[in-house]
Amino acid sequence: MFVAPDQAVLDAVHREIEREPRAGALPNYIPELALVDPDRFGIALRAVDGAEFAAGDADDRFSAQSIAKVFALARAMTVEPEALWSRVGVEPSGSAFNSLVQLEHERGVPRNPLVNAGALVVCDVLVERLVDPAADLLSFVSAAAGVEVAFDEAVARSELETAYLNRALLNLMRSFGNIRCDLDRVLDFYVRICSLSMSCRELARATAFLADHGRSLPRDERGLSRAQVRRINAIMLTCGFYDESGDFAFHVGLPGKSGVGGGIVAVCPGAFSVCAWSPRLGPKGNSRLGARALELLVQHTDASIF
Repeated sequence: MFVAPDQAVLDAVHREIEREPRAGALPNYIPELALVDPDRFGIALRAVDGAEFAAGDADDRFSAQSIAKVFALARAMTVEPEALWSRVGVEPSGSAFNSLVQLEHERGVPRNPLVNAGALVVCDVLVERLVDPAADLLSFVSAAAGVEVAFDEAVARSELETAYLNRALLNLMRSFGNIRCDLDRVLDFYVRICSLSMSCRELARATAFLADHGRSLPRDERGLSRAQVRRINAIMLTCGFYDESGDFAFHVGLPGKSGVGGGIVAVCPGAFSVCAWSPRLGPKGNSRLGARALELLVQHTDASIF
């Protein structure tokens, strides 16, 4: 039976995480992220009634990285709601998040919008359709979070300097006609959204619209229908953890999205949104303790959608 999470539940999860072994490594292929204290941990939850609970380093900002792909997808679904799906699929990848082989085999159409290639197509859509896509995305996320957020320019520069595979993905998709804008503009926008700096508390607030069918978005930001919100959650469930999405669904059972900055957001539709953060990553690029914390949360609350 579902038990509504409260501060006591988050405190219990935090205590249990403190006893877990500190396994995993920082993502050294983005030099700026390798400088983060690997043993930080935070968790924050926002219920659909507005109640908030947090534990650990929940107010420390970190690099959202691929979590930001969810916000970019939400904006793309408002500016190009149907044509988008002719350029990117909705199937799990079963391959690494930056796979060139799969993309070539499927003739430049990414498997889903949450792998790198798919997010680059989403960025191409926003660069083509919006006058200032970076400012637009910041406005959307800030409105959803209820606080001004910003890009971490040091992280963006660090990522841009080592973006060899992402540049290759863009060139490959361009060869198939699936990238329309200037490659440098698209790549610059992509690394900037990945550098989005937010805390667990802010990310839990910013993803609350995925838990309450879009109602928590400010009125002037409500461009998503209930069906679109449902589809974002479906894509997060099946594709949010790359080739570890099935494992997360098996152990946690919530739609979610990870980032190599160590954050994981998850949503229990109709109940809450939550973000856990721990910088140490497993071999598939997902936070080990972040995933474990969300598994413990579900064990305490029986919140799995299954």
